[in-house]
Amino acid sequence: MSIEPLNIVGALRARISWNWIGFALSATIVGISIYVLTHLLRDIDVPRVIANVRAMPASRIGWAVLCIAGAYATLTCYDLFALRTLGANHVPYRIAALASFTSYTIGHNIGATAFSGGAIRYRIYSQFGLGIIDVAKICFLTGLTFWLGNCVVLGAGMAYRPDGPSRILQLPPETVRLIGVGALIVLFAYVAWASLRPRAIGVKNWTVVLPGGRSTLIQIGIGLGDLRCSSLAMFSLMPSLGDEDFFSLSVAFVSATLLGFASHAPGSLGVFDAAMLVALPDIPKEDLVAGLLVFRALYFMVPFCLALVTMAIWETTLFFRRNGAGKV
Repeated sequence: MSIEPLNIVGALRARISWNWIGFALSATIVGISIYVLTHLLRDIDVPRVIANVRAMPASRIGWAVLCIAGAYATLTCYDLFALRTLGANHVPYRIAALASFTSYTIGHNIGATAFSGGAIRYRIYSQFGLGIIDVAKICFLTGLTFWLGNCVVLGAGMAYRPDGPSRILQLPPETVRLIGVGALIVLFAYVAWASLRPRAIGVKNWTVVLPGGRSTLIQIGIGLGDLRCSSLAMFSLMPSLGDEDFFSLSVAFVSATLLGFASHAPGSLGVFDAAMLVALPDIPKEDLVAGLLVFRALYFMVPFCLALVTMAIWETTLFFRRNGAGKV
């Protein structure tokens, strides 16, 4: 047997091992979250939760809808930024918006976003001449935008108000504060590193030219806009809270969102909710659960249904175009 086949087998085994490690980590997060959620909700007053949902003012729901619309509008900039960074200027904004909305919404709701969302992106962008490698680069750049924005919010939040994240991570507040400061230092170092000269990462035939310093700041702005709109939507569905409480809620929201993504659970179900309950013990559980239920309906379920309808229309349009072109 030659060395090359041995290398291929070794690479496959290593990849399988990492997949199992990722699966085990996701299963652990989901299992712990379900246990914590069950423990926290064992004495909840269900009739009161239902009453809170029914009594929620229409104005608060309206503000939440506007904020969620803003979040999804900002989300379209993820793909647009990635496309322009890669030089795919022939792909119009409407297609970037379509791919971003459907891939994120459907992928996040059915789980394993990296694969399901990537498949949807490829289905759409392949109609514009982009290949699998191009879509992989788009996914990488959109993920980088997401993590840069989260790093700013979570790093600043952990440094300034570490209580919520410390409850989720089960670490002392001072340790969490040090982690937050460290994350901000790494972020500043990355921006400086990207600003000095053009940077590229990758192996062999797969390389991505990283955005420069100014473009990286744009990435951070996109991520911050998305997170702020999403946090405001959650804040709108809570009882009257002060500005300081909004900051704490934002940090808890981002922490719960990241934990939900790491779990790969469909819609972060159970994981996101448990993290929010653990991070925000000062909010009455019935009020918080009522807000979470309405948030899930508005942020997850409604866009999910819209994305499915949108993809059905897209596929139907492609079908008729191909049939029409074939008849000509």
